[in-house]
Formats: sequence, structure tokens, C-alpha cells
Amino acid sequence: MTRITLALLGGVFSLSAFAADVSMAVPGAQTAAGQKVLTFIAKDPPGQRCNGNLQVAAEVANSYRVSIQLLPSSLAQGLPAPAVFYGNQLIVADGKEHNGAASYQIVADVLDLEGVAKQDKSGLLFQDRVRHDFDALKATIKSGGK
Repeated sequence: MTRITLALLGGVFSLSAFAADVSMAVPGAQTAAGQKVLTFIAKDPPGQRCNGNLQVAAEVANSYRVSIQLLPSSLAQGLPAPAVFYGNQLIVADGKEHNGAASYQIVADVLDLEGVAKQDKSGLLFQDRVRHDFDALKATIKSGGK
């Protein structure tokens, strides 16, 4: 039993290990109160992966109580795009982790490990009638509008 527990804990920590390895100076990485901000950096003009990351931002906002900023790459000089950061901590980035393509689960794992509070009640994106349309939108984005 202890071996299984240790293996599971090792797996959880290895998921977050990539995020802890890289720290970059992200504009607006903290609120005035010192809380970390979740930052999504998109290419100018937005590409498909960037649009997908913005959909992830919407899902995260429906679940977590976290400040989120969406930045075009022109306002984040020297940082990869697409990319996602929590504070100055890299989660995904073009040419690095997951090649810049975030998923809800990747971001949620980092937020859970950081102890970010969840919303008291999840937003509309997780209601069945809205989720179907949202998933259809994501599929259209992934297919390039075809």
C-alpha cells in the first residue's frame, strides 16, 4: 500500500516538475495583493493553438478563483507564444512543454498543487446544455474552422 501511495505521489510531483523548472519575467505575474496571476500569451495574430489556450482559460475561470490575464505576444516581448504561466512559473510554451498547447487538466494540476481555491459553484461551461456547444466550438477551432 505504501508503495502505491509513494508511486502516486511521485507521479503527481512529476506532473508539476516541468512547471517548476523554468521561471521567466512575465508582465503582471502578480496582483497588487501579491497573488499569482495565470497568464495566457497568444501569438499576434492568434493561431489555432492560441485560440485553444483561450478556451482553456475560459474553462479554468469556470472552476478556479484565480486572476487570469490574456496577453498578445507584442505585450510580452521575449516570452514564447503561445505560452501559459502561473506567476513567473512556466506551464506550457511554444518549443518547450507541450509545445504551447495547454489543456484544462495540465493547468488544473498546477493550480491544485499550488492550492488555488475553486469556485463555490462551477460556471455555465460545465452544464450539459452549454458544454455541448462549447465542445463543438473547440472542435471547430482545432479543425481550423472546417
